[in-house]
Amino acid sequence: MGIIKLNPAYKDYLWGGTKLKENFGKKTDLDIVAESWELSVHPDGPSIVANGEYEGKTFPEYLDAAGKGVLGTKGNAFENFPILIKFIDAKGPLSIQVHPDNEYALRVEHEFGKTEMWYIMDCDPGSFLYFGVNREISKEEFEAKIKDNTLLDVLKAVPVHKGDVFFIPSGTIHAIGAGIQICEIQQNSNSTYRVYDFGRVGKDGKPRELHIKKALDVSNLSPIESDFKPCGPTIEKEDAKVTTMATCHEFTTYVADVDGTLTWDVDEESFGSVIVLDGSLMLEANGQSVQLEKGQTAFIDAATGNTTITGKAQFIYARV
Repeated sequence: MGIIKLNPAYKDYLWGGTKLKENFGKKTDLDIVAESWELSVHPDGPSIVANGEYEGKTFPEYLDAAGKGVLGTKGNAFENFPILIKFIDAKGPLSIQVHPDNEYALRVEHEFGKTEMWYIMDCDPGSFLYFGVNREISKEEFEAKIKDNTLLDVLKAVPVHKGDVFFIPSGTIHAIGAGIQICEIQQNSNSTYRVYDFGRVGKDGKPRELHIKKALDVSNLSPIESDFKPCGPTIEKEDAKVTTMATCHEFTTYVADVDGTLTWDVDEESFGSVIVLDGSLMLEANGQSVQLEKGQTAFIDAATGNTTITGKAQFIYARV
């Protein structure tokens, strides 16, 4: 097909809010939308195709029918589809948590680990998040801090601003704070080890499960240095400015501001994905046109070639 418009799967976790519905066009009967899984093959919430002959099918069903060629040579080097892209609206703080690396996750959870990045789409004044520890600590101290509810004392609290970029390797203790909306690009995994949950209870009225032993196994207890800015340069191309945000084995991400026209070569190495953060744009390639509004996402088959992006918009482009 070439360009596949996607509808998300929704999650109503207890810390979520309403801003994805109010500000990013999400249409669902859920009162709370904590996350929308924009580009997902994960069985916990696959995206749904919204255009063309596969409309109404799940995104995994499209990929199965289309064949491995749509993933590209790099995409096919992965055992499973490599990434998951989601929007997050944190009305309340998320739990203090950590994700395992590939080796541990494959051995214990039977899925891959989770390295991720965050782009701050918007945030309330004074918002902050937790990113790693603020000093070197031992496993023994880490466990003691969890038990006596003083873990926050040794975590690095980082003020956030719209446009900040956070790259979070597996093993990094972290939590999104209240009042933040994020676009997250991550490995295709749902393995999360909850360390501290602010004493909250779930829908069943019971405290949510913690995963202390597993967290102790995988956590990096040394501080991580970061300026929370994009890793690469900003280049001007046609009617756009394009910034490389993050790159790792599983994904490379860009944020672009276009006012007019931009041509993007979706080569044979990797599929592309376009996530509109603001404004609207038209994607055109090989006689196909797909309109995307704020908050919408599309998958582009590998080897589609030159894809024309027209409009006034800010968007994220992700590939492997």
